[in-house]
Amino acid sequence: MGYGYEKNSFGSRLFEFWESYEESGICRLQNRTGCSENKGGQLVLPEKDIVVGLDIGTSRVSALIAEYNDAGELCFAGAGSVPSDGLRKGVVVNIEAAQKAIADAIEAAEQEAGRTVHDVYTAVTSGNVEGLNSRGVVAVSGKGREVTVQDIRRVIEAAKAIAVPMDREILHVVPQHFMVDDKVGIRDPLDMIGVRLEADVHIITGSIAATQNVIKCTNRSGYKVNEISLESLVASQNILSDDEKELGVLYLDIGGGTSDAIVYFEGTPHFSGSLPVAGEQVTTDLSIVLEQPMDQAEAIKLNQGKCWEPLVDPSQEVLLPGIGGRPPRSIPEVDVCRIIQSRMAEILLLIRKQLHQKGYLNRLGGGVVIAGGGALLPGAGELASDIFRRPVRIAMPSGLKDLPGHCRGPEWSTVVGLVMAAKSEENSLGNDSEIIGGAWGFWERLKEWFANFI
Repeated sequence: MGYGYEKNSFGSRLFEFWESYEESGICRLQNRTGCSENKGGQLVLPEKDIVVGLDIGTSRVSALIAEYNDAGELCFAGAGSVPSDGLRKGVVVNIEAAQKAIADAIEAAEQEAGRTVHDVYTAVTSGNVEGLNSRGVVAVSGKGREVTVQDIRRVIEAAKAIAVPMDREILHVVPQHFMVDDKVGIRDPLDMIGVRLEADVHIITGSIAATQNVIKCTNRSGYKVNEISLESLVASQNILSDDEKELGVLYLDIGGGTSDAIVYFEGTPHFSGSLPVAGEQVTTDLSIVLEQPMDQAEAIKLNQGKCWEPLVDPSQEVLLPGIGGRPPRSIPEVDVCRIIQSRMAEILLLIRKQLHQKGYLNRLGGGVVIAGGGALLPGAGELASDIFRRPVRIAMPSGLKDLPGHCRGPEWSTVVGLVMAAKSEENSLGNDSEIIGGAWGFWERLKEWFANFI
């Protein structure tokens, strides 16, 4: 058995209990509790003083390591980012290639931080998820008709009682607001007096296969997944201000393979959606129209691309390398801009159409926030403002102490959001993550209790 326990001793029986608890599947839930074994088969607990975020994107894989200082503050320790292989439109299509990219990104972060990573927090894109709103109703069962934590748990469970296809699982359940009898718009109903308790929630479901493939790639790279979340949700919680969430705001992440949107108003998310059109399509358009290889088209987009024509100098030209020994040629920069702008406008117009159909287009009093690699294109904010007729800003990650300048761009929004979400205390009730957190919390309490008998 190991661990130095005598046969049939109290410690031996207690450890056997933990092994049976682990085998029951609670600790193995999606491999997310952080439990792992070393080469000798012994239980290895994750380091408690570091938090690691892993953003597995279509175009890049980024990892960020943060550590707690003596004051208990979470500080930047290291980061790594490498080109992504093995993913298409946010979905793993090549396990081996994705596994290598994950390992390379985390290794680069480890070298900068001087720390060893055992477990990570990662996310999936909206291309693999669906969001819907649901309502639950229960009778208040507390003493004196006072709403208790158990009542809140029950009403969240009632709201979760929806038909979920066999190939999908619930990733997040986000309470929007509660109602106690005829009192509406309640954020925290605890200890209120009433007969009937209702809850409106936003439920996010994900493809089991897509989620498991992400976990499998990470595990095969040598790391455990503590938690898997929706990219746009964890990033937006860190990027958006409370005022923006209250007034109504669109958070739009234009990545390499997908464009993910989430709408907040009255402080909570009400809509989450995605488009399978993003930065890769911009590069493809340039490659086809300019008759250039994809890597050269990507370089043109990054170095000389703009998506708002008023920013372009009509006298500037773009030099296109010759193919197959042919001489290079030049084209006006405005022609490149028009190619990029047409595709970016299409993405924004499709998102706008989704919001209009769902009735959220007029609920964006807080404007639009753009993140992801697409936000790096000069003119992205101006183009979005023209299409949505709302003020637009570019996302800038914050909240992490000592975050260097090269990690403050919109493309780092998700990985910084994962780290900050891991730091935040898990207070949401009825959430999938609460169950996982409960399993780990049980192990912590069990260790403390057992320590009294040693």
